[in-house]
Amino acid sequence: MFEKSSKTAQRPQMEEPVRANAPAAPAKPRPASLIGQGVCIQGNIAGEAEVQIDGLVRGDVRVGKLMLGPQGRIEGTVVAVVAEIRGHIKGPLKARQVRLYGGSHVEGDIAHEQLAMETGAVFEGRSVRLAKPPEATPAPAPGAAEIPTIASSAA
Repeated sequence: MFEKSSKTAQRPQMEEPVRANAPAAPAKPRPASLIGQGVCIQGNIAGEAEVQIDGLVRGDVRVGKLMLGPQGRIEGTVVAVVAEIRGHIKGPLKARQVRLYGGSHVEGDIAHEQLAMETGAVFEGRSVRLAKPPEATPAPAPGAAEIPTIASSAA
């Protein structure tokens, strides 16, 4: 009475792509946090991200990358990996890479690995070069002959 027909509709099967050993997608760059013109922050700012300051910060700033705009002003200690300064800093600045653009003004010492200043930048303070971290020296290959030292004696 009831028989299965050989003409049954077949459903299309979706195959999932194999992702077992696929590399993870690179992280999308995050936009910089922005402290806009006309904003005044009294307190410290800390984080590993990129921060652009176009307003006033009265406190310490410790970030991954600092971009201080032409109208930006910081009154406090600044610590960053990269610092691009177009505005005014009153206090010490420590960063691996520091760039002072024309029109910038820094009142305080700068500790850096790399320092670049454009014409028109004002810097009142001391420049202290930070030592780069020592590079690892390769270990001698196994079985490599050591160079003997020769002791000299004065008679």
